[in-house]
Amino acid sequence: MRRWARLVLLCLLCGFCSLLYAFSQLSGSLEEREGGVETRRATAAFMQPGQRARKSAGSVGLGERRLSSRYSINIKPTEKMHLAVVACGERLEETVTMLKSAIIFSVKYLHFHIFAEDQLHKNFKDILDSWPFTEKFKYTLYPITFPSENAIEWKKLFKPCSSQRLFLPLILKDVDSLLYVDTDILFLRPVDDIWDFLRDFNSTQIAAMAPEHEEPRIGWYNRFARHPYYGKTGINSGVMLMNMTRIRRKYFKNDMTTAQLRWGELLMPLLKKYKLNITWGDQDLLNIMFFYNPDSLFTFPCQWNYRPDHCIYGSNCQEAEEEGISILHGNRGVYHDDKQPVFRAIYEALRNHSFGDDLVHSLLHPLEQELQKTAHTYCGKIHQIFTKQLTESIRNHYATGSKGR
Repeated sequence: MRRWARLVLLCLLCGFCSLLYAFSQLSGSLEEREGGVETRRATAAFMQPGQRARKSAGSVGLGERRLSSRYSINIKPTEKMHLAVVACGERLEETVTMLKSAIIFSVKYLHFHIFAEDQLHKNFKDILDSWPFTEKFKYTLYPITFPSENAIEWKKLFKPCSSQRLFLPLILKDVDSLLYVDTDILFLRPVDDIWDFLRDFNSTQIAAMAPEHEEPRIGWYNRFARHPYYGKTGINSGVMLMNMTRIRRKYFKNDMTTAQLRWGELLMPLLKKYKLNITWGDQDLLNIMFFYNPDSLFTFPCQWNYRPDHCIYGSNCQEAEEEGISILHGNRGVYHDDKQPVFRAIYEALRNHSFGDDLVHSLLHPLEQELQKTAHTYCGKIHQIFTKQLTESIRNHYATGSKGR
């Protein structure tokens, strides 16, 4: 009898302990839930205004969303943006002007990766070391580097050294994301704004570029290409935003083998197969790659890589007409001849600008007067779109400065 009494007592004690444990867990869960709400509220309270705007901007257009309220509070930028360029031959002045345009308006810290021929290194160092705002940027100089067994073939592909960009993911192994631009690029708004496209990549996308043409009737790839190309009119690689970690990890579909190949394994076989069929060198190879891997490419609108083809025969970049030009690409040497005076006027204005000069009176107003002289050209007839984003960038620049920048 005593044995049964002890067993009943033991069961009651176990049940009582279980009830106590259950109540303690329920109480802790409620406290944690309340604490979690307070933590999210506290996080929201300390979130930068630009970040809050970005969270609620799902229904806003691309261009409008880019103009977030990042300028509404004075903060010290912590995220670093990586920008790469390849300079050979007579490209020193163009490259320096591009770098200057990147520095003027950008908010986050910039790290320039400059690949250049050895004889240009001292020139770059002397110029960049003389610039103020060292708290806004740093730079690293690299020699032109190709795989030793095929170096001559790669260096002569299209323009001197242009195919260097194909090897950036393999050389800059510690860089997660990178914006590559040609030397003839000019930023008319902060680099931060194109850098933000990285957040728009889905899980399969590894790079972003703009279409080669908006109007198929004047497109090159769809009329003349003798190789596969991306989309309806191909892509232009003069502005190329890359998640290089994803590039290094990805296995690419191709038409040379049933096996998927990594980036470094794909380049040389691709060149060997298509070298007699390509015209634009490394850009054609990128078109072939993304033809077979279309889900890996994010395409951004034409105002982020605006070239003479967008206005030389009449305006055909609707996004630029609506929002202005964000990045100007002066290919075909238009910065240095009189064929497209709008492009040349903007290039010369930024080339001649000195850090510290008033951006309104020494840059914007003189430029607007020069652009009015170009109305006899198709591009000049719409010269307002060339300064729309520039005007906004200058306004935001001084709005930030007035708050104790």
